[in-house]
Amino acid sequence: MYCDPHESSQLNELKVNNGLLNTISGWHSAGDVIMIEQMPILGGYAGGVEETAICSVASTLASFCILNSDIHLDGPIHIRWGITTARETLQAAAHVACALDYNTDVLLANQYYTMAGPCTEMCLLEIAAQAAADTASGRELISGVASAKGVMMDKATGMEARMLGEASAATCGMEISEVNRIIDRIVSEYEMNYSNAPAGRRYQDCYQVNDALPSEEYIDLYDSTLDHLSDCGLGF
Repeated sequence: MYCDPHESSQLNELKVNNGLLNTISGWHSAGDVIMIEQMPILGGYAGGVEETAICSVASTLASFCILNSDIHLDGPIHIRWGITTARETLQAAAHVACALDYNTDVLLANQYYTMAGPCTEMCLLEIAAQAAADTASGRELISGVASAKGVMMDKATGMEARMLGEASAATCGMEISEVNRIIDRIVSEYEMNYSNAPAGRRYQDCYQVNDALPSEEYIDLYDSTLDHLSDCGLGF
């Protein structure tokens, strides 16, 4: 019970209330590992990419300096699309992570909210783009995936997490300039589809529920997407 992270969220934007302080105080008394989450809203009170990045850095520093957390989980959310995989949110998150990674030794995480649902190429492409950005910018932990914006029932499976891990591993050691080129190419293939993103399949429709194994359809789609991402420059 003392090694699994306890997660709590800061309030948007840059706010703290007594409930959060009481929760954190109790966890510290118990000797728990604490992860604080804050997902600034890009296009909201914080403003655009630059302002959201500043807000995100401040939120991260506050989680360590005020709440004495062990890990900070970031992830700017696009105000219109409700996702972390938009071009602007990827840009903000990557600059934040690079700045903090260069100047501190804190543990940084990021959350994943895709527009498309499971068992779709668009969902896997979104995941790969953010995994590449997070890995190249120095995040230690990547958390997800909340497919279909994390608001639909039964719309999350293990295959999305598998893509997250494989795309991250494929990015390790690459030059930033090359990663930027790859991300630009991947994002350009899905960003025009936000208004009509595929809903995807429910877990029970693309998995063998009793065995917790993906369907042949999903495996084939996953393999073909790996080939596609390899053509974009990610080496699996």
